[in-house]
Amino acid sequence: MSTVLLLFVKLPSLLPLPGQPQHLANNNGVPWTIVFGLTLLTLLPAILLSMTPMVRLLVVFHFLRQALGTQTAPSNQVLMGLGLMMTWFLMQPVLNAVDHQAVEPFRQGQISGMEAIQRGVEPPKQFMLKYAREKDLALFASAALAERPKDPNSLPLRVIVPAYMLSELKAGFVIGAVLFLPFLLVDLVVASITTSIGMFQLPPVVVSTPLKILLFVMVDGWNLLAGSLLRSF
Repeated sequence: MSTVLLLFVKLPSLLPLPGQPQHLANNNGVPWTIVFGLTLLTLLPAILLSMTPMVRLLVVFHFLRQALGTQTAPSNQVLMGLGLMMTWFLMQPVLNAVDHQAVEPFRQGQISGMEAIQRGVEPPKQFMLKYAREKDLALFASAALAERPKDPNSLPLRVIVPAYMLSELKAGFVIGAVLFLPFLLVDLVVASITTSIGMFQLPPVVVSTPLKILLFVMVDGWNLLAGSLLRSF
């Protein structure tokens, strides 16, 4: 995301305001750059959540913590940090493409700021189209567009981004449901055993939680989970 941020921050210094003399536009370039940069920093968390795999990762991590029954372990900060690093790893090819197609030509003065934005949007757009379901794309396209597009590449970002988020939520819930099943089986077995031997004073969760954690550690669960998430992209 740093390359996209650099691209957007440098753009306003090249674009004069409508009706403003060129010399005034050049003098006011730095303040407008600061305004656009601060605005983009405010929107950066929303961009990170809506245009990257982070939605799927956080949903799966939440399901894992609920399935283990640990409630607050790992903490939200730990899971967010892991999600950010894995997102950075997964988005590295996209960021390299943005840097090669838009940022570097813009730095060298080969293209204008507006053309750099148009080129820089294409790699994230293709990434989102790859994982957005046709059903979700059709939903937002039918609600937002008067004419049917010729192909998915002609869809605007206002259609692709929410469709991509719905698809990622769907994928995250599917992975979370599959992840929940073995731990649910442990809960059922422990509950049936404690009930059959008359241990009504001891809640089953007190016994099942350590067993689930032990099972997760024995199978090297974090490695398996990270590998499965990486292979899903």
